[in-house]
Amino acid sequence: MSTQRELLRKDESRRESNLDAQAQIYLQRTTTFFLERNIPAYLVGGSVRDLLLAQPCHDWDIALPGDTVTIARQLANTLGGAFAHMNDKACRITIPSPTGPDIVFDLSPWRGETIEEDLHARDFTINAMALALPGLLASLESGTQLELVDPLYGHTDLQNRTLRVASEQSFRQDPLRMLRAMRFLVHYQLRLDPYTATLLKRDASLLPQVARARVHEELYALLRFPNTTDHLRLLDRYGLFTMLFPEFIQARGMPQPSLHHWDVFEHSLETPRYLQLLDELLHANPTELRASPLTFDGHDDLVELQVLLQEAEQQGVFQLASLSQPVTRLAALLHDVGKTVTYTVDEHGNIHFYHHPQAGVPLTQNIMQRLDGSTADRRLVQLVAAHHMRPGQLSHSDVTPRAIRRYFVDLGPIGIQVALVALADHLAMRGPLPLTEAWRQHLAAVRLLCERYIRQRESILPPRMLQADELMRRLDLKPGPIIGKLLEALAEAQADGIVRSRQDALWFTNEKLQELQDSDHSIS
Repeated sequence: MSTQRELLRKDESRRESNLDAQAQIYLQRTTTFFLERNIPAYLVGGSVRDLLLAQPCHDWDIALPGDTVTIARQLANTLGGAFAHMNDKACRITIPSPTGPDIVFDLSPWRGETIEEDLHARDFTINAMALALPGLLASLESGTQLELVDPLYGHTDLQNRTLRVASEQSFRQDPLRMLRAMRFLVHYQLRLDPYTATLLKRDASLLPQVARARVHEELYALLRFPNTTDHLRLLDRYGLFTMLFPEFIQARGMPQPSLHHWDVFEHSLETPRYLQLLDELLHANPTELRASPLTFDGHDDLVELQVLLQEAEQQGVFQLASLSQPVTRLAALLHDVGKTVTYTVDEHGNIHFYHHPQAGVPLTQNIMQRLDGSTADRRLVQLVAAHHMRPGQLSHSDVTPRAIRRYFVDLGPIGIQVALVALADHLAMRGPLPLTEAWRQHLAAVRLLCERYIRQRESILPPRMLQADELMRRLDLKPGPIIGKLLEALAEAQADGIVRSRQDALWFTNEKLQELQDSDHSIS
C-alpha cells in the first residue's frame, strides 16, 4: 500500500496554535500518556480536517492499535474525565470545562493493521488524514513542521474544496455517509467530486437501512443551516429527498389552483425559504420592516406583530428563535403533505384538496416516527399540518372572540408558531407573484390572534370557575363525556362575558345540564 506523508509548510502548521490553553494542556497530557506506554496514537478524521481549516476544535478523534476500552479507561482516570463506552469498541472521554465547551476525546481502534489501512476505510478523503500525537504536540509547542499521513491526498482535496469518497464502497459500508456528504457540502462550502456524485445516486436507495436515530441526528444537523430550501434541493438532486420523504413522490408535478404559483412539490420545498424570510424580517429594525414588500400598502401589521412577539418572549410563551429550529423548518416542509392523498378534479376542471389538513396528520405522524422525532417535535409537526389553514380562514371573516378562543384551546402557545408558518405558507403560495389584499387580511388576522393571546390571554382563556370534581359533586354527576361538554360550555360563557362569578357559573352549568339532558331525551 502506497503511503503519502506530507510535511506541511510552517505557515500551515502554525494554524493549529489557535487552540486554547486548556485544550493544549490536555493534548500534552494525552500525548505523554501514549508515549509512556509506547502506543502509536494518531489524531484522525474531523479533528485533523478542522485543524487544517483553522476552525475551533474541542472534540479530538484518536485512533490507535489494539484494545481501546482498557486504554480509554486508564486515560480517563489520568485526565480526570468521564468514561463512556460507545459502539464498535469506540470510547469517549469527556472533561468538563468551566470556561467553555467540554473537551472530548473519542478513542477508536485502527480499522486494519496500520494507520494507513485505517484511513482507507474512512468516509471521505478530507477525513482520511492523520497526525501522530507527538509530532502535533511538538508543532504546537515549537512551531516545527507537521508530518501529515495522507494516503488519499485529502489535504489537496481540502485545499481545492472538493468532497471525494475514500473508496468506491464508502456509501455501501455506511449509507448515512450520504447525508453526511450533504452536510459537509453546506458546512464547508465544498463541491462534489463527479465520481462521488455518481456513487451517491447509485446508492441513494440504501438510506432507509440506516437506524432512525442516526438519520434524525444528521438530518437535523443539515436543517440547522440557513437556506433550508437550497439544502432540500441538494438532497433531491442526488435522490436522497424521496428516500427520506417517499410521501412526496406523488407531489412532484401535482398541480394546484390558480392562486398558487408552484405545484405541490415545489410549494412544499419553497415554504421553508419564506419562513426564513419572515424570520429575518421579524428580527429587522422597524425602518427595514416598513420598507419590506411584505408590509402591504403601508399597513403596520408586520411591525405590530414584531412588537407582540417580543412581548411574548418576555412572557416566556414564545421564542422567536423557534422559527429557525430544525423542527419548525421541517414542519414548514411537511405542512401540505396531506395534499398528496386528497387531490381531486371536479367536473369543471377545478382542483381540490378536500380535508388535506386532516389527511396530513397520520402522514406526518408516520414521517416523524420514521425520523425518530421527539414527542414535542411530533406534536408541533402534526399541529402545523392539521391547523395551518385556520389563520387564513379567520381572515375571510370577522375574527370573533369565540373563534380566537377555540384556536388557542386547540393549540395553546404553539398556536403562535402555527400562525407564523401559515404566513410563510401564504407567501410560498404566491411565490414571485405580486401580493394581494388577501395577504394583508391574513397578516392582520395573525396579528389579532397573537394580540389576543399575548395581551388578553385571560379574557379568551379565563381560569375555570368550577373544576370537574366540584361540578360532579354539585350536580350529582358521574365521570363521563357530559362533564367535558359542561366545562367547555362554561369556558365559552366566561369568555363571552355571560358568566362573571361563581354564582353565575353554578346557575349556567345547571341550566346547561338540563338543556343537554332534554336534548338527549328528544333524540331518544
